Amino acid sequence: MSALKEEVAAIVDEWLTSGYLKFGQLFVIGCSTSEVAGERIGTSGSEEIAAVIYAEMDRLKKETGVQLAYQCCEHLNRSLVVEAATARERGLEQVSAVPVPKAGGSMAAYSFKQFEQPVLVEQIQGDAGLDIGETMIGMHLKHVAVPLRFRQRYAGHARVNGARTRPKLIGGERAQYPKGDVGVFCD
Repeated sequence: MSALKEEVAAIVDEWLTSGYLKFGQLFVIGCSTSEVAGERIGTSGSEEIAAVIYAEMDRLKKETGVQLAYQCCEHLNRSLVVEAATARERGLEQVSAVPVPKAGGSMAAYSFKQFEQPVLVEQIQGDAGLDIGETMIGMHLKHVAVPLRFRQRYAGHARVNGARTRPKLIGGERAQYPKGDVGVFCD
């Protein structure tokens, strides 16, 4: 577990130094604790592994001000665990289920127990995310997703992929775009 903590801490550190995350953004986490343990996805879930990963994701939240969303497994249609306040603020529709290790996955089940007021929502459009064990978080990211190539590519035995999003480029060859693809949002 100490090696896993170091690996996930390294991933979080890379996110923190990347400059991609901004206060209030929505960060999606998909995680197969089975894959982290070196087993096939959905076969050997572990809330002990989930606890290690959760602690580091909580650090990411505290240091950046992002809102977290933990993706459930396919048995709950990849719904997401979010805080009720996040769901209300973003106008997300709540669905009725409680993730458990065998239906939702150990990571989602663990996060549901840790959140202050957890709810499940069917879909979101996250600003960035982390996929541990190839859990397919892309369906929950805004267009356009930009894959990130961090140095730390594994958490335990699971491959790790990160992505951020950027606004769509529109307008054709005469258009001009802001430097660094940072979006400006208007009310």
